[in-house]
Amino acid sequence: MARSDARFSIDFPRNIPCLRIINTLCLRIINTVKQLLSEAQLRAGVARLAAEIRRDYAGGSLTILGVLTGSLVVVADLIRELDMPMRLGVIQTRSYRGADTRPGQLEINCAMLPEIRGRDVLLVDDIFDTGRTLSALLVEMQKHDPNSIRSAVLLRKEGRQEVEMRPDYIGFTIPDAFVVGYGLDYQDAHRNLPYLAELEDEDLQAAAELAATARSGAAK
Repeated sequence: MARSDARFSIDFPRNIPCLRIINTLCLRIINTVKQLLSEAQLRAGVARLAAEIRRDYAGGSLTILGVLTGSLVVVADLIRELDMPMRLGVIQTRSYRGADTRPGQLEINCAMLPEIRGRDVLLVDDIFDTGRTLSALLVEMQKHDPNSIRSAVLLRKEGRQEVEMRPDYIGFTIPDAFVVGYGLDYQDAHRNLPYLAELEDEDLQAAAELAATARSGAAK
């Protein structure tokens, strides 16, 4: 796998001098991360997903629901590949907290969900890990009486599934690793990386130490 430089950056309140200094130091720390998928590979994967979706929904319209926040980048690229009538909405979930690298209890917020009764719906998420998030979302969406509902994910993590269902559309299958970039984050950082990268143990430890330093400085 190729390796690429990525910056660890944590945003702190700019009006607190010690945190401003820590933030500056964070921006200077460069860790070498393993690049799993390049920009070109991601573009090709999204184009392939779009081709499959166009084929299955030819002549129809579609309501696409992006799962916040990780799917924002893939949804933005995907919809520009779909030359068909569509509506766009979002639904918010949360299963990772703070420095966790394994999903915890799932929370679903439907406050921003558009009307989907009688419509063909495609639920788009960034990653299929244990599968509990997507499985629970599909159950929740069925309560709103769509005409049909399918699911698409950019990534399926190998060997992690705890549910029987499988997404209808899968961009890539990746190893069991904690990944960031192209919308995926670690403690709200790295979503803007244009490629997909693996955070290894030393990378996660460095980020955790930065966060601990920030909390210690804020408490003084």
